[in-house]
Amino acid sequence: MNPLSRLIPVVPPLKARSLASDLKARLDWGEPALTIVDVRDRDEFNEAHICGAVSIPRAQLLDRALRFLELTRDIYIYGTSDEETARAAGELRRAGYRKVSELRGGVAAWKAFGFPIESSARCV
Repeated sequence: MNPLSRLIPVVPPLKARSLASDLKARLDWGEPALTIVDVRDRDEFNEAHICGAVSIPRAQLLDRALRFLELTRDIYIYGTSDEETARAAGELRRAGYRKVSELRGGVAAWKAFGFPIESSARCV
């Protein structure tokens, strides 16, 4: 094994279900090449969401994802509940997306770790 390989950071692997700390580690890695999708309604999104997340309400998910996201893109997805998140992730997987991770606990878990959130006004 090359001794320098231990000095070069490796992107954390994408899991089918991730914790907020998994996503944060991925973001901290730098140049993460991922998309964070919030499938909650626009009012909830505007109130508070993970910094950098894009709003794609569930009713528009497949149409917008197929138009704007590559099938090979790493996607972290969250909704109002873990059940909603799982349903949305399942829709994407059935449509051909293979790199989809369900963010367990959504915004509430993200906030519990003290990670930055964004409102319609700014990132805090």
